[in-house]
Amino acid sequence: MKRDVPHILLVNPWIHDFAAYDFWAKPLGLLTLAALLRSHGLSVSYIDCLDRFHPRAQISDPAARFGRGPYLKTRIAKPHGLEDVQRNFSRYGIKPSWFTADLQDLPQPDLILITSLMTYWCTGVQETITIMRTVFPDSAIILGGIYASLCHDHASTYAGADEIFPGPAEETLFALIDRYTGFAATPRFNAQELDTYPYPALDLQNRINYVPLLTSRGCPFKCTYCASHFLNPNQMRRSPESVIAELKFWHQAHAVTDFVLYDDAFLINAEQHAIPILEKAIQADLNIRFHTPNAVHIRGITAETARLLFKAGFKTLRLGLETAEFDHREAIDEKVSESDFRQAAGYLKDAGFEKHQVGAYLLMGLPGQELSSVERSIRAVKETQITPILAYYSPIPHTAMWKTAVATSRYDLEADPIFTNNSIIPCQSEAFNWETVSALKELASDSNRE
Repeated sequence: MKRDVPHILLVNPWIHDFAAYDFWAKPLGLLTLAALLRSHGLSVSYIDCLDRFHPRAQISDPAARFGRGPYLKTRIAKPHGLEDVQRNFSRYGIKPSWFTADLQDLPQPDLILITSLMTYWCTGVQETITIMRTVFPDSAIILGGIYASLCHDHASTYAGADEIFPGPAEETLFALIDRYTGFAATPRFNAQELDTYPYPALDLQNRINYVPLLTSRGCPFKCTYCASHFLNPNQMRRSPESVIAELKFWHQAHAVTDFVLYDDAFLINAEQHAIPILEKAIQADLNIRFHTPNAVHIRGITAETARLLFKAGFKTLRLGLETAEFDHREAIDEKVSESDFRQAAGYLKDAGFEKHQVGAYLLMGLPGQELSSVERSIRAVKETQITPILAYYSPIPHTAMWKTAVATSRYDLEADPIFTNNSIIPCQSEAFNWETVSALKELASDSNRE
């Protein structure tokens, strides 16, 4: 018999990987769904299998590294097909016994919503669902998120969920709730108007050590290696007033200092979007810090935007450079030229940014890419007095580069998402060589000491 008000459990699953670290990673989509459900009168619970601040964990300083920090790690067996990788494979997050106990402390859910991030973390999703099935065998489980969207067929076959929900869930969320619980609610928000959304339910966490901030959705570019346009085909923006109101809420009500920009295209059409937000953030004088792990568009960095970014309190600025070799760059993207990059670097230095604050992402492991090309890009970035940051390429279904990656990889990428793991550099022609990768990492990190 259904309750008058259904109880919905939302779960962020474990990571299974060779390496993982909390570089400001929160399941913003799942927490937004939790907020929408709660604002419409439903009962919600939330369990984060990655929780660094679980009551049974040894908690580190939440303010360290601007809120970032290491996950609890437990070594587990490598997935089939990756036994030859000379690195340890681990479960990142809380212990299974803690997860089971947390589940047992909850009332029987009428529905369980679980998200997914990287496609190659699919075994973590599978383990999470298996344990939930043991504790709540009669509760339906819906899987959404990136893995569910990009690898729908694989998730349908192997994840163990009752239904795989691809794409953004907001427009059909309450139809889904009605179908599984019989609870009908008229949406009191417009799925196409971000200003009408409630703030994500970050208060369901054990601790709010930073806040992920989304001022827009979607990206106008269709870079060959990126699935952003596939995952969010529609571009939407919040008003500057809405963004500033959220900053003030988390800072004043929860003493949050660090805000992490999740936008894919924050500086696009900056005059209509980023500049008004930055100007209002400066006027608010909140003494907060901003970070951009998703990178900002280099062409959007002008003398004015650089000055405003610095004055607003951006402390970790990442640039979407990808390569410093600009001949035939169209195979990757067409979003930046060499002059764009060097000019942006100059603007940022003139604005007051220090070398350690600004990093340029460089893709490593692209199909057919020579390691010497990566080395040349590292040296070119260092010449501009900006920190080069290696970003290992992960082949992603539904991108323009996917077919080339499949043809190039030493693994059968189409057989299992685990083979797309960027930690093993799957499109490098020769077997993974950690010594070579370490040498390039050392070359890049030297820039911080020169």
